[in-house]
Amino acid sequence: MDKNNVVIVTGANSGMGKATSAGLAKTGATVVMLCRNKSKGEKAVHEVRDLSGNNSVELMLCDLGSRKSIEGFCTEFKKKYQRLDVLVNNAGVTLLDRQQTFDGYELQFGVNHLGHFLLTNWLLDLMLTSAPARIINVSSGAHKSGKIHFDDVNLKKNYNVWRAYAQSKLANVLFTYELSERLKGTKVTANCLHPGAVATAMGIDRNTGFGTFITSMLKPFFQTSEEGAQTAIYLATSHDVEGVTGKYFYRKRPIPSSKTSYDKDLARKLWKLSERMTGLKD
Repeated sequence: MDKNNVVIVTGANSGMGKATSAGLAKTGATVVMLCRNKSKGEKAVHEVRDLSGNNSVELMLCDLGSRKSIEGFCTEFKKKYQRLDVLVNNAGVTLLDRQQTFDGYELQFGVNHLGHFLLTNWLLDLMLTSAPARIINVSSGAHKSGKIHFDDVNLKKNYNVWRAYAQSKLANVLFTYELSERLKGTKVTANCLHPGAVATAMGIDRNTGFGTFITSMLKPFFQTSEEGAQTAIYLATSHDVEGVTGKYFYRKRPIPSSKTSYDKDLARKLWKLSERMTGLKD
């Protein structure tokens, strides 16, 4: 990776997103930090510039819970940049209470999966012309207990935080594997990863800040954000993974994901559902 490369990191204003942005900025690449909150994003950009010594770090705003916002971001990005070499789909939320995206979908599935599904598909044309290029999806070991609830994907009947989170993280892996199949014959790769247990702001309520104290109390028992970001940085930069696609990584090594995640029919069914929910076909 060099100064000619352009990278997007989602959920970049804190935690692993900020640490990943800093790590990639140190390579000299242009890093676009995709954030929902302007003030937090601006603060994070200044910190990443200082940490990396790279001034080619930019904030762009996008709410992954809004189709309109994602479309606006992609349009603006393509006006500014003629290439995209790496897309790190890092943003994630997890909430005790059921909430909805701007478009009316359960928030964890909507942001963690649907938002990234739509963002990636709308940027694919640029990545194909920039190839070789890499797509990196941050999943979690939680995917192993996940199930895609096709009969109630928005969990209106039986919501709990773990069911919602595990569903969204399984969706990340299924999306990665199906995407890698669809990209065969191109030089765009798609991989996903489990970062390990990391103390981040992901469990903090986006609107009220609830969960801040609990998260701070748990920090001594978890990896730092910088440690958790290492596999994403590795997948974005290492020559070792050139041409490697459709894998699930942990601590910079490919490992097996859950049995369910290898179900190709399930992956295709999820893809079709995601197309309908995001209006991608339209």
